Amino acid sequence: MPPRTRNRRATINDVASAAGLSRGTVSRVVNGERYVSDEARTAVEEAIAQVGYVRNSAARNLVTQESRAIALIIHEPHSLLFEDPNIGSILLGANAVLSKADYQLVSLIIDSDRDSRRVADYLRGGLVDGAVIVSARASDPIASAVRDIGVPAAFVGHPPGTPDLPYVAIDNAAAAQAITRRLVETGRKRIGMIASAMDRDSGHDRFTGFRNALGGRFDASLVVEYPLYTYAAGLEGMQELLRRCPEIDGVFAASDAVAAGAMTALQESGRKVPDDVGIVGFDDSSWALRTRPQLSTVRQPADLLGSTAAELVLAQIRGLPSPVQVLETTVVWRDSA
Repeated sequence: MPPRTRNRRATINDVASAAGLSRGTVSRVVNGERYVSDEARTAVEEAIAQVGYVRNSAARNLVTQESRAIALIIHEPHSLLFEDPNIGSILLGANAVLSKADYQLVSLIIDSDRDSRRVADYLRGGLVDGAVIVSARASDPIASAVRDIGVPAAFVGHPPGTPDLPYVAIDNAAAAQAITRRLVETGRKRIGMIASAMDRDSGHDRFTGFRNALGGRFDASLVVEYPLYTYAAGLEGMQELLRRCPEIDGVFAASDAVAAGAMTALQESGRKVPDDVGIVGFDDSSWALRTRPQLSTVRQPADLLGSTAAELVLAQIRGLPSPVQVLETTVVWRDSA
């Protein structure tokens, strides 16, 4: 069979011919300029529909030096994108703000060093006007690349060792300390933690808050670490804590997904939640409502994190101030502790 060819794109000249007007008049209508009669505007709009004209954004971008696109850079394994509901909420929050400003959101996933190089090359190509960076690690190379390229950017969170860029975050340490104290107040004596993502500010700060809440009762042997906020980490972590300390009666899991895995391990071992072991999580994501009993946790506004990060990027593009934003969290107490 002969190779397929792309259909010819309708041009502004086609619109002008169909409308019976000059190319200049059509251009003014397409660009939203004033000083066009209602009759001419209607004729142009009908002609656009007739010939199927779509504005050539690539040509426009060459003139304006703008892409009207913002990258959402997510530094997570591909598998975690479907397990972590926070990422979806951050994406939707960012997209809502960018859509209102007539910007397109472009998602870029980093799962390897090769991905980091590929994404950095993409950014250097001028294909986006800014970037929101999610789940950056300490000394993250993609964050340094964003700084060196000079593209307006904002972090969700602010891991140590990353460039001094605008960011939006929550106080993970204070929130973790608050919910751990609440767990202590239920009378638990042997409290452990399934820590995750210690190479990020969120994971490190949640551990810090947990340790501060326990003070002299903190026992390092009752802390297990895993690289990601996953259900599997909670399942394996709880099994390990039970091996180390069969009498453990309280657990702070670094995320709701981790807590859900831990609850499964407890129930499989014959422990009742919360009668034998009280457990708390972090995020107040959909995981918290799926567990039985439902999970006591910290509510963080993931959608607002995304929307605020997008606003910080747009402010930089417009030459406006983009100050650091720290959003509030609340403890949501349910039946798991």
